[in-house]
Amino acid sequence: MKNSILVLFAIFYTSISFAGNDWGKTGHRTTGEIAQKHLSKKAQKAIAELLDDQSLAFVANYADDIKSDPDYRKYGPWHYVNIDPQDEKYDREKANKGGDLIQAIEKSIEVLKDEKASREDKQFYLKMLVHFMGDLHQPFHVGRSADKGGNDIQVRWYNEGSNIHRVWDSQMIDSYQMSYSELTENRKELSLAELQEMEAGSLHDWMYESREMANVLYDSVEIGEKLGYEYMYKWFPKVREQLQKGGVRLAKVLNEVYR
Repeated sequence: MKNSILVLFAIFYTSISFAGNDWGKTGHRTTGEIAQKHLSKKAQKAIAELLDDQSLAFVANYADDIKSDPDYRKYGPWHYVNIDPQDEKYDREKANKGGDLIQAIEKSIEVLKDEKASREDKQFYLKMLVHFMGDLHQPFHVGRSADKGGNDIQVRWYNEGSNIHRVWDSQMIDSYQMSYSELTENRKELSLAELQEMEAGSLHDWMYESREMANVLYDSVEIGEKLGYEYMYKWFPKVREQLQKGGVRLAKVLNEVYR
């Protein structure tokens, strides 16, 4: 009886801890590591002091790690923002009353800029910001509410049952079998013009960019379709690009906070 309870607890804990791991741990660490390489010296110093010399890659999954703690359940809606097809623009009046990805990023920046905010709050919101900037560049985190950002669109990843959200979150990255440091080191080398183009725009611009990509991806699969080598060949370069955009833009935000 005791063993049965332990098994059930393990299954329950696993389902809570690993459901919806946006970009997966490797993806988020990649974005954090790329951001680290684009920080200004002033931002590097301020962040190192605040995080006790922990890297952005090290804290990148904090917002997922706390999901299993009931005290942090209220932050669940902060990992995504839904803009339904009939809505052309993001409308705060229609937004999730518990908050969403846009509000989460804005709140994090606000706290980091607040001279009166406590060190503890600044640490918390910096860790959250690192994660949420990654989420913003996973297209299905700016998906449609009707299918829970692609979670209800069932497909097969090779021979495993899955959904299109999970394929983009982690399964393509896991199948590529590179560590976050390898993905970072093998990122595209950007010219100054390309870097400036990637940095350009506002938080809302980046959100709409992800939404446009999500709309393309919705049309890229059919329910029940078996995905594998061909899908990976076509779309994994875009995964890598999104990870790089997330890192470059996270660094831009942090450089502006600590300028």
